[in-house]
Amino acid sequence: MRFRDALAARGLAGIAEIKRRSPSAGDLRPDADPARLARGYASAGAAAVSVLVDERFGGDWDDLRAARAASAVPLLAKGFFSTEEHLRMAKEAGADAVLLLLRDLDDETTARLARVAEDLGLDTLVEAHDPEELARAAALRAPVVGINARDLSTFEIDRRAQLELVTQCHKLPHAPLVVAESGIDTRAQGAAAELAGADAILVGSALMRAPDPAARLAGLLSRPLVKVCGLTREEDVAVAAEAGADLAGFVLAPGTPRTTAAVLPVPDGMLAVAVWVGDAGPSDADLDQVHEREEGKVRGRNGTLLRAGEPVARLLDLPWEEDDPGHWERAAAEPGRTVLAGRLAADNVAAAIARVRPWAVDASSRLESAPGIKDAAKVRAYVEAARA
Repeated sequence: MRFRDALAARGLAGIAEIKRRSPSAGDLRPDADPARLARGYASAGAAAVSVLVDERFGGDWDDLRAARAASAVPLLAKGFFSTEEHLRMAKEAGADAVLLLLRDLDDETTARLARVAEDLGLDTLVEAHDPEELARAAALRAPVVGINARDLSTFEIDRRAQLELVTQCHKLPHAPLVVAESGIDTRAQGAAAELAGADAILVGSALMRAPDPAARLAGLLSRPLVKVCGLTREEDVAVAAEAGADLAGFVLAPGTPRTTAAVLPVPDGMLAVAVWVGDAGPSDADLDQVHEREEGKVRGRNGTLLRAGEPVARLLDLPWEEDDPGHWERAAAEPGRTVLAGRLAADNVAAAIARVRPWAVDASSRLESAPGIKDAAKVRAYVEAARA
C-alpha cells in the first residue's frame, strides 16, 4: 500500500517514529532497534512508520533498510533532504515517502524534488509550521501536508496554533491529506487533532520514551475515548485525570445538581467539554456538547459535539429520567462519530462498547456518591472497564 493511501483509510491513522535522540530532548532511546520497532508498530496498528536517517537524531540509512527488511508497512524517510540524490538514496533504502521541509526549501526546489519523488514512486510529506508555509504548500498543491506543532528554530510546541492550521488545511481547494506532527502525548491530544481535521498523527518522542513503544502507540490510537461528565469539583477532575479519562465534562446548563458556574481547569493531557442545552455559550472549553431542548425536561435526549462551532460528533443519550431498551441497538446503527451516554458505569460500559463501537463513552450520575459529587472508586472502575 502507498503511504498516502494508508493515511486515507477510515479513522485516525498513526505514523509511528523511530529515532534515537532529539535535538530538543537529547537521548531518547540510544539502543533503538529499527527492525524490532517497525515490527511492533505494524502489529500495534501503525498506518506507516517514520524513520529518522539523520545523524543529529542518531539515525542513518541502515536504520531505514532494517525497518524495510522487517516490515511491509509504508516507510517515511525523515531527514533534511535537499537534493535529488537524497531522494534516490531514500528509495534505494526502502522508503515509500520522503519529508520535504518548507522551512529549508524554496518553492522551486520543493516542486522539483516533488516531481523527482513522483518519478521514483515516492510520496511526499510537505511540512509546514506557520500560515505562510501552509500557503506555500497550498500553492504547490502538496497531496500530503504535515503541520508541525514544534518550531524547529526554537523547539517550542504550540498545539493551539497547530490545530488552527490543521483546520485551515481542509479549506484548501485541493483538499490534501493532513498529518499533525509533534507534541502528541495522550489520546486526548490525538483526538483534538482528529476533530480539527487531521487524517493522521505522527508520534515520535512519546513512543521512544515508553517502556513498550508499540503498546504506547496502540493506546494512543485506541477508541473509544472515555468521558467523565457532571464534574463540579477540582478534586473530582483530578481523580478523573489520574484514572485515565480523556474528556472532562462540565454542565453549564441550569437545572441539575451537576451544574457548575464555569469550566474548571483540566490537565494538559485532557480535553474540557462544556455541556449546554439549546445553544452553546462562551466558555474556556475545548469542545461544546449541546443537547436539544425538550418541553418539561431539563434537556432533550440527544446532542451534538461541537469544535469551534462545527459539529464533529453525535451524542446519543437516554431520555431524561427515562429508559429505552433499544438505546444501544439504535446507537450501533448511527453513522459517523458517536458518543454513547446513558447510565453507564463499570458494570455495563464494556458491554456497551462491544455492542455499539462508539467513538467515545460518557458517564455521570452512576459515578457519584451524592448528586454532583463523584465517587473516586466508581470513577476509577469505570475508566478501567472502558479502557479494557
